[in-house]
Formats: sequence, structure tokens, C-alpha cells
Amino acid sequence: MNKFLPQETINAFFNGTHSDPFSVLGMHETEKGIEIRVLLPDADKVVIVNKENQQKVCELDCLDERGFFAGVMPDTRSFFAYQIEVYWGNEPQIIEDPYRFHPMIQELDNWLLAEGSHLRPYEILGAHFMECEGVSGVNFRLWAPNAKRVSVVGDFNYWDGRRHPMRFHASSGIWELFVPKAALGQLYKFEVLDCNDQLRLKADPYAFSSQLRPDTASQISPLPDVVEMTEKRRKANQFDQPISIYEVHLGSWRRNLENNFWLDYDQIADELIPYVKEMGFTHIEFLPLSEFPFDGSWGYQPIGLYSPTSRFGTPEGFKRLVDKAHEAGINVILDWVPGHFPSDTHGLVAFDGTALYEHADPREGYHQDWNTLIYNYGRHEVKNFLSGNALYWLERFGLDGLRVDAVASMIYRDYSRADGEWIPNQYGGRENLEAIEFLKHTNYVLGTENAGAITIAEESTSFAGVTHPPQDGGLGFHFKWNMGWMNDTLAYMKRDPIYRQHHHDQMTFGMMYQYSENFVLPLSHDEVVHGKGSLIGKMPGDAWQQFANLRAYYGYMWGYPGKKLLFMGNEFAQGREWNYQESLDWFLLDESIGGGWHKGVLNLVRDLNRTYQNHPALYQLDCDPKGFDWLVVDDYQNSVFVFERCSRDDERIIVISNFTPVPRYDYRFGVNEAGVYEEILNTDSYFYQGSNVGNQGEVVSEEIPSHDKDHSISVTIPPLATIYLKWKKPAKSTKKAQSTKAEKVKKAEKTDTAEKGQKAKTAKAEKAANVTKANTAKSKKATKKKA
Repeated sequence: MNKFLPQETINAFFNGTHSDPFSVLGMHETEKGIEIRVLLPDADKVVIVNKENQQKVCELDCLDERGFFAGVMPDTRSFFAYQIEVYWGNEPQIIEDPYRFHPMIQELDNWLLAEGSHLRPYEILGAHFMECEGVSGVNFRLWAPNAKRVSVVGDFNYWDGRRHPMRFHASSGIWELFVPKAALGQLYKFEVLDCNDQLRLKADPYAFSSQLRPDTASQISPLPDVVEMTEKRRKANQFDQPISIYEVHLGSWRRNLENNFWLDYDQIADELIPYVKEMGFTHIEFLPLSEFPFDGSWGYQPIGLYSPTSRFGTPEGFKRLVDKAHEAGINVILDWVPGHFPSDTHGLVAFDGTALYEHADPREGYHQDWNTLIYNYGRHEVKNFLSGNALYWLERFGLDGLRVDAVASMIYRDYSRADGEWIPNQYGGRENLEAIEFLKHTNYVLGTENAGAITIAEESTSFAGVTHPPQDGGLGFHFKWNMGWMNDTLAYMKRDPIYRQHHHDQMTFGMMYQYSENFVLPLSHDEVVHGKGSLIGKMPGDAWQQFANLRAYYGYMWGYPGKKLLFMGNEFAQGREWNYQESLDWFLLDESIGGGWHKGVLNLVRDLNRTYQNHPALYQLDCDPKGFDWLVVDDYQNSVFVFERCSRDDERIIVISNFTPVPRYDYRFGVNEAGVYEEILNTDSYFYQGSNVGNQGEVVSEEIPSHDKDHSISVTIPPLATIYLKWKKPAKSTKKAQSTKAEKVKKAEKTDTAEKGQKAKTAKAEKAANVTKANTAKSKKATKKKA
């Protein structure tokens, strides 16, 4: 028996308090030779086997009947590769000793992780299937700098924290252990003895797969392969391209009709992608899919930030869904939530007994609105965890963009807090400087490492420069949701048309700040939840007017500058408020049920998307004032709005909206270009269940001044409708012919005028001669009479 290993050391292992297992377990040099010590709870017998020749070297002494064994290898002075033949009862089992393997984390990785500058921390931390010295297994790593002991527990060790305590790297606060024969698909957690001697069972923050709630274990899963950005996908994200986003909650878009259960990723792909393609949307945006414990949060309170939710299948299944979208030419955006996390005990809260990921002070670390915790963006490792996660989704699943949730709650320390409930920054201000720096850093990393992908901010305040480059003082996002436009225009549309004249500016005010940022116009899930009803339910009037109002509003929105976003169900005017526990009301598209109203809105949205994509005037200069011109902005009495959109190649489309139920006949307004204007879309068309009032295909301008323009057109504007008129740009040859014709007409008119003038002179002369003749005759008669 080894006389040099104190009993208290052995006791510490069985009590789960030993923090440095590699200093005791495994192979060690002693005065007597190479000694091997193993911890195998409940084992009866242990024999060391030389791995190279499979010869049994020696049987270890049992130092503690609970399962601690040690022995000096006879005639051995150098380290060698060995295996353990262990007996539980009478049956032997050959296993690999985790404590014979050297540290596997590189010093550079240690340094970069501690500094918070590791671009891809997910390649180091978490559970990674690998091979070491010819042995397959899983290398586990966890950041928990203040823990006293960390063990990995799981299916491979009976969930016994005594069996696999981990090695601690003091320079980075990372714990590490390679577990031989651990396999893909097995479940695991980390057993943490925190700094307060409290035992915590934690899911892996870097897990690539997780159990379905209510279970909370992580699952050993391979790191997905990198998906390279393509030029086609990159181009589809650019500012001068059409971007029409269909926002989807995967759990309620469609469900299994037999049991109301979710469809899996592959089933969703088979149904969703063709539908989105047919409807003409260019992008899909998924509500958050990082693993989350509570269905009712819709994913906005994630715990497994690196795990695609298991509700709909495996990470591989989600990747196939994204691939299928790309095959159909559709880009994919994911809602990303770096603003807060829930306080579930298996998650990040008080991870090692300290406020590791969150702030210790609730005035900084507790989110009052959502009963969640706020990340400490000033801590390097936390910033690294989050920015690495953004890159992970884009690189490893081929996503084309991230929509960042609740940015306003991140960048303001006093967000939703009264005086005295928040702590000012170092300069006494309300801005969260660390969060702002984190957002700038993340956008820089994504732009550098995954050029072509976009980030979109859901930012509800007037914070300046959200979409400006960081070097210019901005946050570096590509787009920002235009919450002001959404709130103003919806408030206008809710009003009875008779009162809209008093709120005319709600539809025009957005143009005052339109070019301060790059905007997306959102009609998102936020507008159809929490008692707000549906979009169609917000519209005033009877059924005809409600649907006409919504169609007119959509027409205005698709014509207005900015990329488009529409939440699922709004494309066919679902009548009830969205319910995350049920499928959308697809039955409304049955004309025998919905009376054709819902199908009409569906047809309109499809045609709007197609018209939008086919006409650069409607998207190419969204971010440039040259692409927009008000033609009628002040007709509040009639609630009429007219503006022109144009492209770089001078394509011109006039958008006319009438938000009253009164048709406007012979409505005249000035235009920038004379010519023929073709009516290419009318939301009042009978195809959309409208009254079919319109302009019989086209209108021709006249040289009649109006609205400070030399030429004007007179149009019929249907009731509660929006129409698009496209200017027919004349070809050069046509212009020349028209010029020649005009010269001939002018010459003919000149000749005709001259002839008319000559005839007039002749007639005048003849008249004068007749008058003279008459006067002469009259004079002669008078003279004769006098005589």
C-alpha cells in the first residue's frame, strides 16, 4: 500500500471536494518507480494493462474500499500507454483512464479566451468529439473560474460526480477533461461545487444540442461544418436589392392536424419553403431558435444559446431547413437574443457561485419587465461568449443575417427603470457603454469574418447611428426596424376614415427621418399579441371596409421606402390574435368559409411582392433621397397621399393612396415626367375582392400645371385603395420620331396660322372695300338728292 497518499486526500475525492485530480490520479514518478492511481467507485479489482503489447503489468492495491486504487509498476521508470482492466463483480471491462492524457487546450487559446478576443470560442469550449493518442472520446471544457471543483457527469459515468473531476487552468478559469469512449448523442451536465460550497448541476453554455423541456441536459453533438457564403446570397442582402421578409414562429406556422403537435424541421421545410417562394418573399426570419425552457417566451428567453431547439428535431435537421431555403433562392434570418437570459437554475445564473455572466447588482443585472438577467457586457469572456455565438449561427448553419432583439434595453441603463433603480455609467450618463461596445465589436467581427451577412436591430428609440459604421460612431448594424413608422401608420389606420384628416401627418412624418438610418418596415408578431388583436381586427368599418383598409395599407407599405417585414398570418388577414400554441387559421383560405376576403389579401401580398421585386424603382434607392418624391403630401381633406419612387435608370412608379371610402374621380396632380402612365397594381381590383374602380389600364399626362409641375395627370382613385402607376419611359428613337412629328405639327400649325392670317387680311380688305363702296354709293345718292 502507498504510504505517501494521505487519507484526507482520498476522502476529498469521495466527498467531491478535490480540485486538482491530475495531481493525484493517473501516472506519476515516485522514488520507487512509476505509480498509477485510479478512482473507480464501487470497483472490486483493478489491473493495469500495457496498451502496446496488451500484457498485464500489475494489479493495483485497493487503498480505499469505496474504490480508490494505486500501485507501483514493477521495473518501470518511464511513462507508457496503459489501459485499465476493472472488475465490478466477476466480469472484467477494459477502459481508458482519462487521467493519463495530457492537457489539450493550447496556451494561445487559453490566452485568447481570457482576453476575450477568441473569434470562435465554441471551437474550444463545450463538448467536442475527438481522437487523442488513437482513443476516441469527448473533450469537455467549461469556464467557471470561481468554482472549487467541476466534474462532468452523464450517461457515460452513471451521472456520478466523483468519477470525472476536471483539470483546472488557472490562467483562464477553464476546466478540462477528455473522457474516452464518451459518444455522440449521450447526455451530460457539469457538476459544479461553487465558491460557496454549494453543489450546482449546470447545462453546458456551449452545448450544440440540448434535451427537450422539461428535461435540461446537454447532448454531445458534433460541431456543424462551415457553410460558405455565396455571391448569390450576399447580393440578396444588399441595400439596393428587394428584401421582403416573412417572419415565422416555427411552432405555430403549421401543426400536425391529428394531434396539434409540432412539425419537425424537415416537415416544415417541405411545406414552408415552397409557400414562401410562391408568395414572393425574399427572406424568412425565424423567431429565436436557441434552446429555451418556456414555450410561452416564443424563444426570447434562451438558455442554450448554441443549441437549435430540440422541439423540432436535431441541429442537422435545422441545417437542412436552411439549405432548402437557399436552394429555393430564399435567404434566412434568425432572431438573436443577446440582451438577457432566464434565471432557471440549470442555466447561466450564479454559474460558479458568483454573478459570472450577469451583473451582481440587480440595478444592472436584473430585467424588471421580463424577470430575466442581463449580461455583463464588460466582462471579456461574456462578450466573447455572445459575439462568438453570433458568428456560430452564421458560419455553421449558413444563416444570412441576425435580427438582434431588444437593442434599446441593452444600450440604456435606465431602460424601463425609475429614478434610483439604475446606476449611471462612469460619465454619469444613461448609456450602457459596455453594451454599445459589445454591439460594435460583434458587428465588426461579423462583417470581417462573414462578409455579406447582415444584422438588423430592433431598436425602438431615436438612438443616433444604429446603422452607421462603428468608425463613424455608429453601432454597425445594416438595418434597423422602423418602429416609429409602424406605430404612426397603424395608429392612423385604426381611426375611422372621417377622423383621419386630423392625423394626416402620421402617414408623412416618417419621411422627416427616413434617411437617418437604413430601415425595415415591420408589421411583426409584436403587433398581434398581448391583447392587440390581429391586423385586420385593427381596421375600422364593416367587413368590406376592413379588408379594403388593410389592402390599401399594404399597398402603401410596399410602395414606401424601406425593406418589408410581415408576420405569418398577416398575409391572409388572419382574424384572431396569434396563438403560439395553435396553427394559423389556414381554413380561412377556403372561399366557402372566408368569402374570398382572405384569399384576396393573400393574392394581393403575393402580387405586391412580385411587383416589388420586378421594379427597381420600389427598392433600389430605399436609402437614398433621390429615390422618393412627394407629389401630393398635404391633401388632408381627402386623406390622399401621392409619391413617386424612382430607380437609378429612371424607372418611375407613382404610388397613390386614398384612405377614405369615397372614390376620387378626376383627381389631378402634377408629375415630374410627361407621358403615359400604366396602372400596374390596384388594391381595389376584383382579383382582391375590391370594387374594381380604376383607370382602364393607363392615363396620359396633359400640359396642365398642377402642384408646381408643368404637366399633370387626372386619375380615378378607388375608395380605400392604393394604386401604382408606372411611367412608360419613351425609347430614344421614339423621342426622335416624336420630336420630328412635333416639328411637323408645329410647321403645319405655323403654315395654317399664316394662311388663316392671310385670309383674315383679305376678308378684312374686302370688308373695308365693301364699306367704302357702300359709303361712296350713299354719298352719291345724297348729292343727287341735294341737287
